[in-house]
Amino acid sequence: MSQCLNELQSILDNNNGIITTAQVTRAAIPRRCLAELVAAGKIYKVDRGIYARPDVWEDEMFLLQYRFSKGIFSHGTALYLHAMTDRTPHTYTMTFPHGYNAGGLKNRNVTAKYATQSIYDLGIAEISSPSGNTIRVYDIERTLCDIVKGNNSCDIQLVNAAMKAYAVSSKKDVSKLLECAERLRVKTKILTYMEILL
Repeated sequence: MSQCLNELQSILDNNNGIITTAQVTRAAIPRRCLAELVAAGKIYKVDRGIYARPDVWEDEMFLLQYRFSKGIFSHGTALYLHAMTDRTPHTYTMTFPHGYNAGGLKNRNVTAKYATQSIYDLGIAEISSPSGNTIRVYDIERTLCDIVKGNNSCDIQLVNAAMKAYAVSSKKDVSKLLECAERLRVKTKILTYMEILL
């Protein structure tokens, strides 16, 4: 067991106290080692295929993305992750490829959005969750385009605040924003906000 502990401890230390069965398999560690550590109280099972040390705060965003691997945090959740809004999301929004079966999300506090394959991959980035784990999120340009989509579905105050924050951001890339807006067919709306706010 000491050999298991050393090998698994290294993975746990590098992943904020969380380990997945996929990581164990990639490291060629026998899965029985996980069961031994659970029995010894060194780790506990968080969800299917995910284990954590008892002292670790469960990272709901990381767990959701591990469980629903095709999901990308988007819309208001992405704004929050990019620090472009002070609104903490009550429910998480994730975008999935069109046709993805997200039935298991019903009891997971997640709003599912769907995108065609041609735009699903547009603007995927990695960011640290509030607990410090790496998760996938749409970049800020894609997120701004997503939140202005739809006729009356966008929250004007949220959009205005996000666009104002973008206008003063040192990381803004207006040409990238316009290119994304063109692909998502919201260029007119984005240009209108830019004229008012930028």
